[in-house]
Amino acid sequence: MTPTRKRRLIAVLLIVLGVGIAGAITFYSLQQNLLYFQSPSEVAELSMPAGRDFRLGGLVETGSVLREEDGLAVQFTVTDGLENMRVRYVGILPDLFREGQGVIARGALDESGKFQATEVLAKHDENYMPPEVADALKKAGHPGPAGANGAGYNDGD
Repeated sequence: MTPTRKRRLIAVLLIVLGVGIAGAITFYSLQQNLLYFQSPSEVAELSMPAGRDFRLGGLVETGSVLREEDGLAVQFTVTDGLENMRVRYVGILPDLFREGQGVIARGALDESGKFQATEVLAKHDENYMPPEVADALKKAGHPGPAGANGAGYNDGD
């Protein structure tokens, strides 16, 4: 092997190694920052650790919304028809937030197992439900809200 070919081979190997390391670091960073959607049944099944961020979705249980005396804190129950999870949120709720409607809350479980939400998202019209929430409710056998399609869920059409 000539010295020129040897230098080229080393350069190519260093470039491939550099790209591989950069790809591994990027993949690792993205994995830590992904927020997975979970239904209350999946949270109970997976025994989620306290402090790990994820998105919780389902329906706000009727009669479960309690506002705390400070005015901004609210507690409510999210259900998928099989399991319920108590949620606490401090902040201004979306205008469309109400009992019996689909909701996705972003946050983490505290040490006592209550979900501490940092963000709450509500559905935006009477026929739409986030696909993840609709799928979780279908799996639980929960009857969907009256919607555009026969099953009561929006399949993204």
